Amino acid sequence: MTTYEQDAKTLEPAWPFTGREDELELVRRSLAVGRPGVVVTGPAGRGKTRLITEAVRGTDRLRVTGTPETRGLPFAAFAHLLPDTVSLHRAVQLLSGVRLLVVDDAHLLDEASAALVHQLAVHGRTRLAVAATDGMPAPGAVSRLWTGELLPRLTLKPLPREDTAQLLSGAGLEPLTMGRLHRMCRGDLRLLRDLLGALRQSGGLTRVPECDEWAWRGPLPVTATVRDRLAPALDRPDAEERETLDRLAFAEPLPLALDDLDLDVLERLEADGLIHVDDLGSVTLAHPLHGPALRATAGRLRARRLARTPHRCGPALEAEQVLLEHGLSQQDVRGVPTPVGDWLLSEGLRVPAGYAVVRARYSRLRGELREAAAWAREGLRAAPDDACCRTELDTIAGQSGDGTGAGGWSAAARGDIEGALARIAGDDVFACYDAVRLGAPERVAGRLPADGIFARHAEALARGDGPALDRAAEALEGRGFLLFAAEARAQAVPAHSDPRAARLSRTRALALARRCQGARTPALSGLVLGELTARQRQIVALAAAGLSNRQIAERLTLSVRTVGNHLYSAYTRLGASDRGALPWLTDLPQAQPA
Repeated sequence: MTTYEQDAKTLEPAWPFTGREDELELVRRSLAVGRPGVVVTGPAGRGKTRLITEAVRGTDRLRVTGTPETRGLPFAAFAHLLPDTVSLHRAVQLLSGVRLLVVDDAHLLDEASAALVHQLAVHGRTRLAVAATDGMPAPGAVSRLWTGELLPRLTLKPLPREDTAQLLSGAGLEPLTMGRLHRMCRGDLRLLRDLLGALRQSGGLTRVPECDEWAWRGPLPVTATVRDRLAPALDRPDAEERETLDRLAFAEPLPLALDDLDLDVLERLEADGLIHVDDLGSVTLAHPLHGPALRATAGRLRARRLARTPHRCGPALEAEQVLLEHGLSQQDVRGVPTPVGDWLLSEGLRVPAGYAVVRARYSRLRGELREAAAWAREGLRAAPDDACCRTELDTIAGQSGDGTGAGGWSAAARGDIEGALARIAGDDVFACYDAVRLGAPERVAGRLPADGIFARHAEALARGDGPALDRAAEALEGRGFLLFAAEARAQAVPAHSDPRAARLSRTRALALARRCQGARTPALSGLVLGELTARQRQIVALAAAGLSNRQIAERLTLSVRTVGNHLYSAYTRLGASDRGALPWLTDLPQAQPA
């Protein structure tokens, strides 16, 4: 077993603050003049401190931090702000002029410091931004900040997958690797950064030739942060508990039956939140990190004794494929658990082409285009001549704006909507629905299931009914069809007679489209640039063509600073990080009437 450490001198700079717009606004409002402040809680590594730091940026404030080493020293956290000997009453007096106080790791405060923070909250003259870790013992004076309703409490949820993808956009990871990291870290950004650094250091990332991205297949690197997160499982003093945890780890991706394990041991492990028992009596580890970590820390002989061959997964993999196909037949692609396929992929084992193409289609219909392409490529590794996987790749490329292929969506990407419609054949529901997505619902009148969500979308589009298109989009999103929902919202924009309703549809269409991994379909054409002013569109178009800020300024007779300001505002509105994202935003195919 190898433990990967990172030299502090070689640490990369902090990641850019990503996502959390609603939470950031809530914290800023809570710290406005006249407000008492806020307590931000969540598990370790979720970004509590970073959120507060971003919220108070540019403001005058003082900061104190709790540490485990000084919990027994009175007022240790305030040592840099108070004299050596001071009473609680005097400490409150001395700090009463502080307008904003940031308290980090409040659960680690000594009792005197905790009491001081509590009294400052009671007096109400100091606004408090407090960060505390859930699941850790905290002084009573700290927990009473929110249980006593002195301060509002914000519990941070895990960073959503799309925000995690944006955070990792500069790492060049293929989407299946990004998804694996997201599942394993469960919003723990400290663990995410640690794992990515260890994978780079150990050579755990390999280049994917087809897309020039990096993939992670194989074992989990055991870092100091991994060991810290694994401590509740590793540090079990009871040998039977540790043996049970190891058995569960090596049984993955399949569960073990309740009857095959000691019930007393399971009850203790369940009470500590280490295992999950479902309604069918199947037992699994509760945290997705624990299985890979326990397998990586097991000795060679233990691993040899407990390990099973991948062949046992065949029936379970077939059951997963049937579950996915059932969702497709019901026009419902909401997320379903697929532990077997994900496990085979993470172990670097071959995924059968038949399973891979179903995963690719399921992901594509959910709007996860890059992930869909990755699954299709996995299928081709198992069966290089598989026609279904190649068809999926061609469709995905066309819906991503690539017009070089021969399929209908490639024709649409070239602006040949009539040619794309001519390729719609057969009675397949999704093929017929493509005509609706391309703006020609009359082509498939009567061919979509009556009263289904696709038929309701077609009818609303044929009538030019903006509110009905919005309702169809809401229903599509509820079934997991994010790209279809974005397209329906975009089609609603020109159909609305109320400008406010049109703006709302556009905003929602943009939010959905940004979650669809680079989708560039005709229905989304012009949607993004419509958010910009005429001057911003002009400058963005020139920047996308490769002109520098100075060249743009000279051409438009503007100052370089003005050009930069317009570009910055455009990046913010478009959700782009830099110039590299501009070409696909400015070169969208224009839909032609059918």
